[in-house]
Amino acid sequence: MTRRKQATAFAPASVGNAGVGFDLLGFAIRGAGDTVTATRSETPGVVIEAITGTVTDLPRDPDRNTAGKAVLALLQSERVDFGVSLQIHKGIPLGSGLGGSAASASAALMAVNALIDRPLETAALYRYALIGETVASGSVHGDNVGPQLLGGLVLASAEQLFRIPVPKGLYSAVVHPDHIVETRTARMALSEGFGIETIVAQQTRLALFLSGCYRDDLDLIRAGLADVLVEPRRAHLIPGFSEVKQAALDHGALGASISGAGPSVFGWFESRAQAEQAGAAMVAAFGRHKLNATALVSPLEAPGARVLEDESSPIQVRYP
Repeated sequence: MTRRKQATAFAPASVGNAGVGFDLLGFAIRGAGDTVTATRSETPGVVIEAITGTVTDLPRDPDRNTAGKAVLALLQSERVDFGVSLQIHKGIPLGSGLGGSAASASAALMAVNALIDRPLETAALYRYALIGETVASGSVHGDNVGPQLLGGLVLASAEQLFRIPVPKGLYSAVVHPDHIVETRTARMALSEGFGIETIVAQQTRLALFLSGCYRDDLDLIRAGLADVLVEPRRAHLIPGFSEVKQAALDHGALGASISGAGPSVFGWFESRAQAEQAGAAMVAAFGRHKLNATALVSPLEAPGARVLEDESSPIQVRYP
């Protein structure tokens, strides 16, 4: 059998938390993402050859790079008898709340997995993606890598991924302003404990939201898609957040909140046209706070990571 020498894979951007499911829920976004090319090497271990795209000053030491760390874990655990070199193209800005650090790990794992004689199922890459994600956030949470690997809306436990059904025809609008919120800074805003009333209120919304997804019930989704736990603690990190969120709700959003750690803001909508109109209004709201912004409109059933069999160049997404 002829061994494959090189593979390129793409992993999409994602919205972590999905508002109501802190560190548990996330969904993929069609269009934006990171691309990684993996090349087989006779030298054991991982070498990061190049980093291009929206950010280039990331660590080349594989132990300090999300993609490198994830791939090292895969090679060691699966006892792979070769090393790899990685070329990373960043299509997602870091500190954007779009899963930028996680996407590199997800894409790298997909590319390297394609080089293995007996590739693993995509879901089996999850444990290694989590290891890579700890480099950026310092904690283990799969709400970004989960949807990036599987696509769509995903519930990510500590050990497993569960694809959650969503009503057909729903779209998301995710608006990314020209502003940075570091994941570690956003998590520091949660350092103090939460009252039991707040926790119960959030659990109630999560239950309503998941019930709505499984029952194909938009009223239940609308009742549940609200974050009373994390959003109040992080809203001040995003200039104009309240106005941007209100713009989404004024245009018919089923719910709207912070994307991941921020500063991006998302909303769920019943149609593409509604999402596009809301996205434009959300961009304008950021503009009133002197921030340029870009709207990404995507079906909620967006695809996950994939090997690019016939594509030789990285997927490009323009940001302001």
